[in-house]
Order: sequence, then structure tokens, then C-alpha cells
Amino acid sequence: MEKISIKAFQEFSEDRFTKRVIYKKGETTAFVLNFLPGQQLPVHKHPGTEVYLYVVTGSGTFIIDGQETKVTEADIVHVGGEEELAFNNTGNEPVSLYVILSKVPSEQYAKNI
Repeated sequence: MEKISIKAFQEFSEDRFTKRVIYKKGETTAFVLNFLPGQQLPVHKHPGTEVYLYVVTGSGTFIIDGQETKVTEADIVHVGGEEELAFNNTGNEPVSLYVILSKVPSEQYAKNI
């Protein structure tokens, strides 16, 4: 059992958003992305991975496959690995996102379960 506080990973930089890894175990990675107002995460994908994003603090806009979705504190967003994902802190306060990347087992592995 491990217990941590996300507050320990909420570090902000004037230069660009920050990424602070909390766990990297097996096929799963958990981290916090921190954005000051106006900072953004560029468009990207995570092939073969399921992405879960929890808005810890603040508000902003996700752009998923070109569609904008406004989010605020306590919202959760799920994105498939083939979807294009970006984020903009469009609010006036810092934003922290708790992110979990979970690899999807190959079909061969899934058949053996």
C-alpha cells in the first residue's frame, strides 16, 4: 500500500506546463500535469493506451479529435489511445490534471484470460 498527496506533485513553471510522475508500474503510469493560465498541452496520441484525466484544480478546455470540451474541477475525461488529445488552460487559475495511462493488453493476451 502506498499513500501520497497530489499536492506534492503540483509544481508550476512560468516557462511551460510541468509533468510530475507519481507511479510507473507495469503497464500503467500515473502523473500530474500542471498548467498556469494560457499554457497548453500540444495535440498528441497514446496508441494502445487508455487515458484517464481527472481535473484536480482549475478549469480549461480539452480538444479531442478537434472537438472542444470545457472542464472544471472534479471532472473526469476518458480518451482512447487513437484519439488526438490537447489541453488549454483557458481559465484564470492554475490547473492540475491527474493522468493515468493504462496499456491495453494485446488480443492474444486477452484470449488467454
